[in-house]
Amino acid sequence: LASEDQRSRVLKNLAASSDVLIDAVLGTGFHLPLSGAAKEVLEEVKAAMDKRPRPAFIAAVDCPSGVDCDSGDRADEVLTANLTVTLAAAKRGLLIFPAAGAVGELVVADIGIPAGQKELSSVDVDMATPSQVRPWLPVRAKDAHKGTFGRAIVVGGSVNYPGSVALAAEAAYRVGAGLVTLAAPSSLQAALAGLLPEATWILLPSEMGAIAVDAAGIVREEMANAQAMLIGPGFGLDPSTEAFVARLLGREAAPHAGIGFVHERGVQPSESDVAPASVWDADGLKLLARLPEWWRALPKETILTPHPGEMAVLTGEDTQAIQRDRVGRAQHWSKTWGQVVVLKGAHTVVAAADGRTTVLPFATAALARAGTGDVLAGAIVGLRAQGVGAYESAVLGGFLHGRAGELAAETLGTTASVLAGDVVEALAMAIAELEALPAGS
Repeated sequence: LASEDQRSRVLKNLAASSDVLIDAVLGTGFHLPLSGAAKEVLEEVKAAMDKRPRPAFIAAVDCPSGVDCDSGDRADEVLTANLTVTLAAAKRGLLIFPAAGAVGELVVADIGIPAGQKELSSVDVDMATPSQVRPWLPVRAKDAHKGTFGRAIVVGGSVNYPGSVALAAEAAYRVGAGLVTLAAPSSLQAALAGLLPEATWILLPSEMGAIAVDAAGIVREEMANAQAMLIGPGFGLDPSTEAFVARLLGREAAPHAGIGFVHERGVQPSESDVAPASVWDADGLKLLARLPEWWRALPKETILTPHPGEMAVLTGEDTQAIQRDRVGRAQHWSKTWGQVVVLKGAHTVVAAADGRTTVLPFATAALARAGTGDVLAGAIVGLRAQGVGAYESAVLGGFLHGRAGELAAETLGTTASVLAGDVVEALAMAIAELEALPAGS
């Protein structure tokens, strides 16, 4: 038998000379700390790989060895994979950093386990795939007209954040909405109208460049003429806009009942006064959080799109605690609020109140740029305007947004130079990819 030293030399030579390395040492069930022979093997391979003139392609089976597939922790000796083929279902730990940083592209492989098998049937999280989201793309009949694809209203903007509503509105158009209307301070129109000539406008009164409280009545009058509404991009946190949000939701003693919302006095809206499908984003979320039990004032299946900091404001939880259990916190608060939660970030989590949960397979620095959240919210509201369901719009919009970020980076050759506007333009390519999939794929 070969001595331990001989086996070590063979291993190092193979690691230094092979173009492809399959990592299948450890998998599900491993928990830190890493020790013994597994630790020594990974240390030796990692050292050999670091000396290579060009990197090998590393494919991990189920989980990169040394990653805790439950908690998302990782050992220092983990080999960073280019591809992880996880078996039967995505493991939560693979979607949580720091472990997620070692996963590379994540693919869920069917290994023939029956769907009704006890352990598999208890898994409550899906990993979004092209074949899953493809059927949710709206059908575009040749005899369609703009009314076929719905009207979306984007309510937002302020003198300090004028571009947010434009990005969101263009994204809504790019995913197929028939008509997009900007409801923004009148002072922004001259600067923004040329950026998106296809948009129509609702000019709102403002105070010091921010939306004024009296704008609520104007927005309410337009609700019946729209299929979906996005509220919040570019708002700022001005007191006048805070008062606007409160009045829009009927949260004041004066006789202004928000159409389609639960009135503070307990008056229920009539069926003819139902608000359009709603998406709340950015500073709109922070202003919501200032209202007692704000979730009771929202229509069912409202979509909330917080990043971790905004989620902390909405929940009162610590941002780091949210990040440590992104799936669990999104599920908990979605059920508590009765709404669809889109917890943004690397591997965005979409959770519905009925327990459906999908994780998006995107973690790219291309989206780490101001304005990309506005693009996501705009894509979601554009799909809602076309009649796509709330949960489906959130998952499909998130998928298109994530893939558009990747495509923009591929076009530019680097993630460092991707702007939010590049992501908007790449939405068309992301949609085209899905449309090109064979039926039933």
